[in-house]
Amino acid sequence: MLDIRFIRENPEIIRGALRKRHSNFDFDRFLKADEEYRAILRETEELRASQNLAGEEVSRSGAGEKEAKIAALKELKANLNLKEEALAKAERDFRKLTLLLPNIPDPSVPEGEGEESNVEIRRWGNTDKFSFPAKDHLALMRDLDLADLERGVKVSGFRGYFLKNDGAMLSLALWKYAMDYMVSQGFTPFISPALVKEEILTGTGKLPQFREELYGTDDNLFLSATAEIPMMGYHADEILSEKDLPKKYAAISPCFRREAGSYGKDTRGLFRLHEFMKIEQIVLCRAEHQESVRWHEELTRYSEEILQNLDIPYRVVINSAGDLPFAFVKMYDIESWLPSEKRYRETHSSSIAHDFQARRLNIRYRTSEGKTSFVHSLNNTAIATPRILQAFLENHQEADGSVAIPDALQKYFGRGKISPR
Repeated sequence: MLDIRFIRENPEIIRGALRKRHSNFDFDRFLKADEEYRAILRETEELRASQNLAGEEVSRSGAGEKEAKIAALKELKANLNLKEEALAKAERDFRKLTLLLPNIPDPSVPEGEGEESNVEIRRWGNTDKFSFPAKDHLALMRDLDLADLERGVKVSGFRGYFLKNDGAMLSLALWKYAMDYMVSQGFTPFISPALVKEEILTGTGKLPQFREELYGTDDNLFLSATAEIPMMGYHADEILSEKDLPKKYAAISPCFRREAGSYGKDTRGLFRLHEFMKIEQIVLCRAEHQESVRWHEELTRYSEEILQNLDIPYRVVINSAGDLPFAFVKMYDIESWLPSEKRYRETHSSSIAHDFQARRLNIRYRTSEGKTSFVHSLNNTAIATPRILQAFLENHQEADGSVAIPDALQKYFGRGKISPR
């Protein structure tokens, strides 16, 4: 949610942001709804003042004029009731529109309508190292007995899967390695809930417009798509102390996504799934742009170091405005190299929201001078499984069909290789 005063004072900045995002948000309708709401609010306040004055006049009036003044007061009350009903409706309508207005892209975000306009800023690792015919991850998992996709579909339907044997143990090792790494960087570890209330999803900017992406229940609860959501709700309606900032959390949780709109994409394998596990980095910091920028680079660096320690080649891209999620002002995608596809694919997303989510969730902090401000929020993937298994297995396969385990992971996995059974 954007600051309404900023919107009113800078309408052309908002129009420019919407054009850059290629958004179809009706900003003229928004401004009209704001004007109507404020006009009804003024009228309501005037009627409330008149009612208070009329009540005082009734108490001071003599017997001869009291009846007439009481009748006038009743008419004022009736008019005020109607106006308050209109005000409540105007406020609801305006509130709905404010929840549909996206965040303003940072000036450094490139122009473009989609991911094809994302701009590479760096890459790391050797993508041409095999002197033998390399297998894809499906063949490796089949030959090494790491997963069962057919029975996964039988149990869970399309995109269902079972990880087993060393596939399960490798996932556990990756989680423990990534969490230990984040704790070493000063992050507090969490296991966060997967069930969240609708208002928390609204607060993070996932609702109302992305409802088709979510799994819901009959109890006003939804299955979370990422630990960012419950962790942002963790401090909802709280006032933090500036001395306790930044808050740095690393949370693991199951994640659920319908993948609506992805029909026909990645129908084989473990890249695009309805259910997966993820460790997410979350930072709440002071409401200063440069502080957000600093933490954005830090969160991105942590994920890059994780991939480097796992010896997975990757590149970092800055997302174009058309590929920028609703709540964020800037985002980097980290894309890992997939030998079987001869291309990089997104495995991590590192994002700045400024105070957009904090306004919706009412998360503030108090300075030593007593001033309160909304915090800035950021998030990034530390590791997501089983998606990362595709890049891990394919990049570490050996000519004899085995998969080497990099040094950083061996103490968690327990040995240096996954060999055919």
